[in-house]
Amino acid sequence: MKISRQDAIKKIIDKQVVETQADLADALQGAGFDVTQATVSRDIKEMMLVKVPDASGKYRYAFPKEHEKLLTPDRMERTFRDSILSVMSSENMVVVRTLPGTAQAVAYAVDYLKWPEVLGTVGGDDTIFICVNRKENTEKLKSRFGLAE
Repeated sequence: MKISRQDAIKKIIDKQVVETQADLADALQGAGFDVTQATVSRDIKEMMLVKVPDASGKYRYAFPKEHEKLLTPDRMERTFRDSILSVMSSENMVVVRTLPGTAQAVAYAVDYLKWPEVLGTVGGDDTIFICVNRKENTEKLKSRFGLAE
């Protein structure tokens, strides 16, 4: 079931603009899959889908066919600059606030960069939680984004 559902996701995002998890869930239900938001969220993470800007300036889910082309240094810097609103921290947790719909793209970029101080990320719609390996490294991570509290 999972394989056929993820194949359907690939076809859906190739043929139509899907801006949110709810849009994807609706499209999957229209294709005959009974899914929850949690299932869609897991599929997005497993398939490493990213949100990319389209010609109108909106963001849509895309399947990263070639990571090197999708995540060039310039694109990652632009994603951070254009998406991040604030970066705050407490102990070994960094919270990044983004424009609506862009948190997962930023979280994916952080994961892709494999910064040594990052243990993991959780990206929602407009908020990312980043667990840092030691609280001493929190400021270092925050400085990587070029923003401060």
